[in-house]
Amino acid sequence: MAAKVKKGDRVIVLSGRSKGVEGEVLKMMPAEGRCLVRGVNVVKRHTKPTQDDPQGGIRSFEAPIDVSNVALLDPRDGKPTRVGFKIDEHGRKTRFAKRSGEALDV
Repeated sequence: MAAKVKKGDRVIVLSGRSKGVEGEVLKMMPAEGRCLVRGVNVVKRHTKPTQDDPQGGIRSFEAPIDVSNVALLDPRDGKPTRVGFKIDEHGRKTRFAKRSGEALDV
């Protein structure tokens, strides 16, 4: 199945602790059905000192969230939209925003 959300897309979180937060997709994990979004689901981890990080301490970073909990933002009006697929004039499969009909893959 084709990916509806890809790295670099602007998305909004639909449910969970970070509901309503917008961010950019940093990484997609299609095998797990999860994505990493900048500024969303930030967690803190205690890390032991290592040679790379001799200080150690508490580090904050984004944890992955389920891809079903995000919606793509329409490039025209910035509101959440569903994603559709169609074949362009060159025979390639492209994504488009169902809300406005605007192409997402440029």
